[in-house]
Amino acid sequence: MPVKAFITEKFLLSNDKAVQLYNMFAKDMPILDYHCHLSPADVAENRKFNNLFEIWLEGDHYKWRAMRSNGVPERFCTGDSDPYDKFKAWAETVPYTLRNPLYHWTHLELKRYFDIDDLLGPDNADAIWGKANQMLETDDFTTHAILKRFKVAALCTTDDPVDDLEAHRLANQSGLQTKVFPTFRPDKAMALGNLKAWNAWVDALAAAGDVDIKTLSNLLDALKRRHEFFHQIGCRLSDHGLECALVDFPADHEAAAIFDKARSGGEVSGDEARRFGSYLMLYFGRLDAEKGWTKQLHLGAMRNNNTRLFRALGPDTGFDSIGDFSQARALSAYLDRLDSEKALPKTIIYNINPSDNYIIGTMIGNFQDGSIPGKIQFGAGWWFLDQKEGMEWQIKALSNLGLLSRFIGMLTDSRSFMSYPRHEYFRRVLCNLIGRDIEAGEIPDDDDLIGPMIRNICFHNAKNYLALDE
Repeated sequence: MPVKAFITEKFLLSNDKAVQLYNMFAKDMPILDYHCHLSPADVAENRKFNNLFEIWLEGDHYKWRAMRSNGVPERFCTGDSDPYDKFKAWAETVPYTLRNPLYHWTHLELKRYFDIDDLLGPDNADAIWGKANQMLETDDFTTHAILKRFKVAALCTTDDPVDDLEAHRLANQSGLQTKVFPTFRPDKAMALGNLKAWNAWVDALAAAGDVDIKTLSNLLDALKRRHEFFHQIGCRLSDHGLECALVDFPADHEAAAIFDKARSGGEVSGDEARRFGSYLMLYFGRLDAEKGWTKQLHLGAMRNNNTRLFRALGPDTGFDSIGDFSQARALSAYLDRLDSEKALPKTIIYNINPSDNYIIGTMIGNFQDGSIPGKIQFGAGWWFLDQKEGMEWQIKALSNLGLLSRFIGMLTDSRSFMSYPRHEYFRRVLCNLIGRDIEAGEIPDDDDLIGPMIRNICFHNAKNYLALDE
């Protein structure tokens, strides 16, 4: 007996009002993907993918984690196995992902990209591989065509200050309607845990900024030059991945002494590294405020837990987890210090630990200053929380503690061009929650009131807040 289609028009929509809201106000809205890890070079060259592995599995540590949990050897995850064999290993894993968001994402992506309704498994892996690969041979699946199909108005990649941003320039000169912007991610400036790598990075920064970096002042000058260069290319966002905010602020001379020690190859303690990072985080905040940028703080990830496999495979390969770091006091001190200097930029705060939802939800209210709506944002469910339950928790916390109507909505945070249905996934979750509230009589059944809010959360709030075209 054939299985009924899983991804239907009512997917994740549990009531009639939710279906109406989604179709009327969310379904056809453009996408502003303001935080992702897509390759700007893939966009610039209008990459055409050779097979389903390349577009779907390449670099996807979410899938690798599931495959390892299913007993799949590493050679089929990050190893040198044939692309088809890796896909087959994933297909064999998919039936075991029931109730994991990967099951939802897998079938939503197959439906939206290839109009495949079949439930992926080992028995139909060959057929799905063949159909998808045949479609990938057409010009409908180049990176440009995908961005056009999903109405991506703009995307913001994640970029190191030493990057030359040539791919962004080429992408924006290619005739592509989607605007491609960089994001300034200077985490390596604070990575004093490995001084050999840090000094090599400082040398690269010196070359990129055309500055001989011998002093802390030189370092700050080089970072400012790169910040200005990013601005000229259209960058309007920075980003920082931190366990928690860094707030042990040293004086200028103390930071200079730490820099001198690090630059000369001396031993830097963990406390000194944190103090140096605190100093730079203030500097980055001031730079962002001067330029009118938006700062993103991604807080709470505990990275590279498996030492053996980190040494073998490197970072971002699926060995990170939620950390239980104390967030409230440090985050308050960081935001307050910048605010006291009148140098607090627009800021989006993402947490990876759901226990911090109410901390972030209340913290953002402390630093709204009336200058713009929602100046400090509680970011969308991130990483382990960018699934139905995590999205609902974030939306409910923000609704209870702040203004959901001013929320700037979802992003992909992805390395895959197959991830744009995550915006649909979020929009369905949002409309389902609001539809349930309406049917329960908890908010008015007034499309003139509700419709603009949904459209704003899906697109307009982010567009107005980020001001990427300014």
